[in-house]
Amino acid sequence: MKVGNARRNMDPDFSELDAALDDRDLDGYLIDADSTEADQYYLSGFDAPDPFLTLYDGEVHLLFSRSLEYGRANKEARADTVERYVDFGYQSKVEEYGPREAVSRVIAAFLDSYDVESIAAPPRFPLSTADRLRDRGVTVESDDESVITELRATKTDEEIEHIETAQRANEAAMAAAEELLRESRTAAKGQLLYDGERLTSERIKEEIEVTLLGHGCALDETIVACGSDAADPHDRGSGPLRAGEPIIVDIFPQHKASKYHADMTRTFVVGEPDETVAEWYELTARAHAAALDAIEPGATGAEVHDAVCDVYEEAGQPTLRSDESTETGFIHSTGHGVGLDVHELPRVAPNGGVLEPGHVVTVEPGLYDPEVGGVRIEDFVVVTEDGYENLTEYPKELVV
Repeated sequence: MKVGNARRNMDPDFSELDAALDDRDLDGYLIDADSTEADQYYLSGFDAPDPFLTLYDGEVHLLFSRSLEYGRANKEARADTVERYVDFGYQSKVEEYGPREAVSRVIAAFLDSYDVESIAAPPRFPLSTADRLRDRGVTVESDDESVITELRATKTDEEIEHIETAQRANEAAMAAAEELLRESRTAAKGQLLYDGERLTSERIKEEIEVTLLGHGCALDETIVACGSDAADPHDRGSGPLRAGEPIIVDIFPQHKASKYHADMTRTFVVGEPDETVAEWYELTARAHAAALDAIEPGATGAEVHDAVCDVYEEAGQPTLRSDESTETGFIHSTGHGVGLDVHELPRVAPNGGVLEPGHVVTVEPGLYDPEVGGVRIEDFVVVTEDGYENLTEYPKELVV
């Protein structure tokens, strides 16, 4: 097993963005979005609920439609300048041209103030903004390579610390979920009871969410799926939980202060698992270990994925590699990047690219069949200069 400890220690490096702009002979990069768009938050370093513009021309410049965020942006944003529509004569332009035309003229004036006549923009850049800028003589080209998304794949020490903070909260939530399962008792027909009431997927999710809130995290959804529900990797799960059946708990919270995510899955059985579930769990643990053993800088996500498929296929289990139409067995990729988005680059999957120091990726093999249920084990690691470091500390035990 190749485990490394060296981490990267640097601020976000925009040199690749500079090179991409130079290669295309463009003056700048423009994003028009709120901070829930991860590329916007990464480039601007600013959290705002309403859309604003970030221009990168070797420096970072912000433009807000109103003054509401102006003071906070000056203190908090990763920006060399912070400006508002009013700074470019917005009201007089409204009176002369109307509100829609005024906005396009303000943005064009903003770009002109930095001698920017041509820009790259993300693939999901607002069409109306692009059209109006083109009408004002600005060249707007789509960044189909998603350069900033690619940049985000390599994490700094600070980003890794944010992810670890989210993961410690995640582990507290997983422990709370496991405790409810441990303290439950088995009633008629295998139904689980907690404090005299049916223990349901919804009750476990509530405990997870409350625990995460207490640790500064939130999540919109989580997975607590039992039995046949667990045979669908993205079934959120619902209804009563039962003894003897696999229960997949997959939690992927976002830390509210840093905006970074964590992601972890454990599979539990209350009581005695049947023989197939126990075999699947042992096999998945071996596939998980094989994937970890394949992770090192220079390896590809495809090679890590192949290591998992090798284990499963040698045991006679179908995979999408061996049968692209299979609906049972290993029916998803091995993993994905984690950061400002819970699913981001790099891919640990067929055609996954080269892993580099600073990449943070999940490792989550699993087996699925409606006749049995599902089993999945998920950790995530940071690729280091000489291997990887597992950022997940929570134990792996099938039987509760």
